[in-house]
Amino acid sequence: MREFKKSSKLDHVCYDIRGPVMDEANRMIADGVDIMKLNIGNPAPFGFRAPQAVIDAMAGQLTETEGYSDSRGLPSARRAILEYARKKGLPNVGMDDIYTGNGVSELITLSMQGLLDNGDEVLVPSPDYPLWTASVTLAGGKAVYYICDEQSDWNPDIEDMRRKITPRTKGIVVINPNNPTGALYPKELLEQIVELAREHELILFADEIYDRLCMDGQEHVALASLAPDLLTVCMNGLSKSHLLAGYRCGWMCLAGRKDHVKGYIEGINLLSSMRLCSNVPAQSLIPAALDNLESTNEMLVPGGRVYEQREIITGLLNDIPGMSAVKPKAAFYIFPKIDSKRFNITDDETFVLDFLKSKHVLLTAGSGFHWNQPDHFRIVYLPEAAQLRDACGRLADFLKDYRQAP
Repeated sequence: MREFKKSSKLDHVCYDIRGPVMDEANRMIADGVDIMKLNIGNPAPFGFRAPQAVIDAMAGQLTETEGYSDSRGLPSARRAILEYARKKGLPNVGMDDIYTGNGVSELITLSMQGLLDNGDEVLVPSPDYPLWTASVTLAGGKAVYYICDEQSDWNPDIEDMRRKITPRTKGIVVINPNNPTGALYPKELLEQIVELAREHELILFADEIYDRLCMDGQEHVALASLAPDLLTVCMNGLSKSHLLAGYRCGWMCLAGRKDHVKGYIEGINLLSSMRLCSNVPAQSLIPAALDNLESTNEMLVPGGRVYEQREIITGLLNDIPGMSAVKPKAAFYIFPKIDSKRFNITDDETFVLDFLKSKHVLLTAGSGFHWNQPDHFRIVYLPEAAQLRDACGRLADFLKDYRQAP
């Protein structure tokens, strides 16, 4: 009998939803163990709730959103996205340049499948949101990692990016604000990235889903607003800014110059049509959500929950001997560094697994974000302050006598 095996392409895909750590966590949960989950940016389990006006808008339109929509999405949803794109300064975006999706994840995959042939390369940040690597790989391409520099607030290293461009390079992925580091890139740095793409005639891919979760009075600058003469594929959605994880409503805008990528756009249109359309009831809440852009602002200022939890987790981590952490500027992730020599850590996944088994706290290893040293991990700081203090207390206690077995 013929044996069907997993695609070899999947061997190059790392993600925190599978693997020995998640398998062990699920086994422990099945056995009744209470696990503190600091591994996924899912606001709902931690008491965050979507704006009521947005939920009411969706509920009121349920009977009117039966059946398929246009493959790109409902006109009302795309009009609202178009208005938001104009507010952000995205150039040359029309209704037909907007595609709704079942979350941004679907659209990332679609954008890579429409572009890449076997052996094509895409510059992806390290650390990255791993779906970008997965999508590049599964489309037959190669993710080439440029370094984000921890000593420079996790900003991309432009010279490293420049060195890694080859004749096979098709585009540059920019995740800003960044997951997993919480970095927010300054305009001057974004301009350098644009200039690099301009010099080598590359497509820009802007993952900006956290653009409405910035702190310290800083504002997000849309990458496309700096590149009217280039194609920028802009990704955004409501899962994080409007606490709507699970509703699966994201979107993609094609901004800037398009006359030189007609074949690529034809491919995107074909792939968009093949899946018929995205979730129509979820699309229906986009206008109300984008009319409520201020709804989560109170979380992001002094006294607000996300702001105060960021302050707490940053201080607690930096107080643990052998640990250090750059304070995030946006989103709700922190990517601390652990002294791997001090604790004899040669495998960060083993470290996270050992901590899970000992203290029942679930983290994500840095290697899951394609960080090439075993010295980082990601914490989601959505839980309330008391839980974060508890988690860091468990970590400090664990590290007192932890040495990874050779």
